[in-house]
Amino acid sequence: MRRTITPTLALLLALGLVAAGCGSSTKASNTATGATSATTSTPVSGSITVSAASSLTGAFGTIKDDFQAANPGAHITINFGSSGTLETQIESGAPADVAAFADDATMKKLTDKGALDGPSQIFATNHLVIVTKPGNPTHIETLADLASAGTVSLCADTAPCGKYANQILTTAAVSIPAAKVTRGQDVKTTLAAVTNGDADAAIVYVTDAQAAGAQVDTVTIPAEQNAVANYPIAVIKATQDAALAQAFMAFVLGPQGRQVLQDAGFATP
Repeated sequence: MRRTITPTLALLLALGLVAAGCGSSTKASNTATGATSATTSTPVSGSITVSAASSLTGAFGTIKDDFQAANPGAHITINFGSSGTLETQIESGAPADVAAFADDATMKKLTDKGALDGPSQIFATNHLVIVTKPGNPTHIETLADLASAGTVSLCADTAPCGKYANQILTTAAVSIPAAKVTRGQDVKTTLAAVTNGDADAAIVYVTDAQAAGAQVDTVTIPAEQNAVANYPIAVIKATQDAALAQAFMAFVLGPQGRQVLQDAGFATP
């Protein structure tokens, strides 16, 4: 027996298909931007610990405040440090729900050990600059000038900022006498050597130089001699609150998080 579709029924069916199509499109769009959880109208709650590279201190401090304002029942603790040190802590069982590092290689160590609850995602990029004491008293204009600039502060070899510094100095064929190099455990202590007057120059991230403001002068490193630092973020498999951890990660990847990062000087991947 054939059913007859009346004009009214046909109209209702057409409207239903249009509505369904719009809903699918919206969901796909949100998923593509990584902002699905960040834009949900249902607040999340609970407590998590985020292990984040020290160069993210200012930006993640703001993101934490914004996230908690949008989710009053959520409490975020951030453990800042060198990415290499944080990776070792996580591997040793230190409490961590989310990891945000300053290089892919360090995150890959956790990936290879099966310590992540899903793949990591790049949420920002950074590059390096030379910083000097205000007024640039040693007249540094290029990487080559660091070889005779006095005391130069570099990050530890185990920290991403140290690996990047070593890379760009090698690329530029610049050799700084070992006796003239002081090493900081992370980018914050490396920068502090200049702002405290213990070093004449340092190689740090552009974001840290921006945050230091008038405490330092900056010397741009040409793109062909520079290095691009990718910042990956991931949820740790051992998390005790996967929903909250995923929501925080989505917030970082979403429009509010990206805006905070851009304001801090990070570039969008």
